[in-house]
Amino acid sequence: MSSLFPALADGAAGARPALRFGPRSLTYAQLASAAGAVAQRVRGAGRVAVWATPELETAVGTVGALLAGVPVVPLNPRSGERELEHVLGDSAPAAVLAAPGDDLPAALAGPARIDVDVTAVGARPEETAGDGDPALVVYTSGTTGPPKGAVIPRRAIAATLDALADAWQWTGDDVLVQGLPLFHVHGLVLGVLGPLRRGGAVRHLGRFTTEGVAAELGSGATMLFGVPTMYHRIAEALPGDPGLVEALSGARLLVSGSAALPVHDHERIAAATGRRVIERYGMTETLMNTSVRADGEARPGTVGVPLPGVELRLVEEDGSEVSAYDGETVGEIQVRGPNLFTEYLNRPDATAAAFTADGWFRTGDMAVRDPDGQVRIVGRKATDLIKSGGYKIGAGEIENALLEHPGVREAAVTGEPDPDLGERIVAWIVPADRERPPEADELADHVARRLAPHKRPRVVRHLDVLPRNDMGKIMKRALGRG
Repeated sequence: MSSLFPALADGAAGARPALRFGPRSLTYAQLASAAGAVAQRVRGAGRVAVWATPELETAVGTVGALLAGVPVVPLNPRSGERELEHVLGDSAPAAVLAAPGDDLPAALAGPARIDVDVTAVGARPEETAGDGDPALVVYTSGTTGPPKGAVIPRRAIAATLDALADAWQWTGDDVLVQGLPLFHVHGLVLGVLGPLRRGGAVRHLGRFTTEGVAAELGSGATMLFGVPTMYHRIAEALPGDPGLVEALSGARLLVSGSAALPVHDHERIAAATGRRVIERYGMTETLMNTSVRADGEARPGTVGVPLPGVELRLVEEDGSEVSAYDGETVGEIQVRGPNLFTEYLNRPDATAAAFTADGWFRTGDMAVRDPDGQVRIVGRKATDLIKSGGYKIGAGEIENALLEHPGVREAAVTGEPDPDLGERIVAWIVPADRERPPEADELADHVARRLAPHKRPRVVRHLDVLPRNDMGKIMKRALGRG
């Protein structure tokens, strides 16, 4: 049994900044007091939900429940009524924690409401929960049915955050800037619990802006966490914003996750600032699996090597392991380690199907490994693996190639049935100039020169915007994959 937040019990850390959301902030002593008050109110509950707005109350409520050993169900404030009803019915929380004054939807009328007072005075409780006890129940996106609640144990949070501390040289002296939603693993676990476990600080922007990033990195912050959409906006803003260039140039670490960062944006940021964005790879059920190390090579298109304690392998469709680290042989990623979830809540069938007989979790993500062991994600098995002309092709590398064309602003690649090839490659393009979009043959030749002729798109379709979710991931099912 070990504490998730040793700095909260460290008297010497009491005056250090812990959380800042806009103009509101708490020191470690204030956080320990306010979270202790929450813990006193929820102790003994089976689960509690948290109305996860990007506010101080979300962080305090989550920490308080975890101190009490009570699992937290983060709720997306943008969820529709039906989804909220499903999550509440499935997880059956005893209470919902929210900021005073938050207008909660009717779907949350059942559980008791507890308003989180960030100025409350309470004693920090002794943590009695075990490492294998549940800490979070995070609901997946539900692309193939209702969202499933992934039960994440306390050991997974500790293992992931400590492995990232090793990979990123993350210490209590770091100050993190982020503007991520707090109902996902990225924003809540990495972006809030991560700094608190290290004894450092987090400054949450509330809403991401490049001006906010520049202001925080320019006034003592050392790290930035973001998703590709955010880094794309940064790359677009850099040429006209010398203050942003200076702020990013002084950052110790820039980290992107939740989806692949296009190579073009990597290169634009590096050219302007001298800083390379590093990528990592994880998912709700596994937390973090791999990362580029702070002292390693930040090679665009790779998500680094397995983190300490994480076993990773690539497997063929028949379950045999891919042994070639040749940068070309595609396999499904399977992982094993202390970072894994324990089950899908109330879904023993789905839990059993997610694991192999010897305990490997089937991620559904497809990748290749370079000769030096670096992992390159090429897409999701369900939406991004295209079987065309006898080849297995990952959509991700084609998307990156398309984004290198000056006439392409955004790109997504899918497959659709073809009587000759099995599947043909379809490129969905948001043109840089809508009046003069690039021709299909021009884009096909562009890809063929960079990758291989069999990876060129056979069909090009133009859109005004690509459909994306809250984390900036392209929702390919909305594009009508065949």
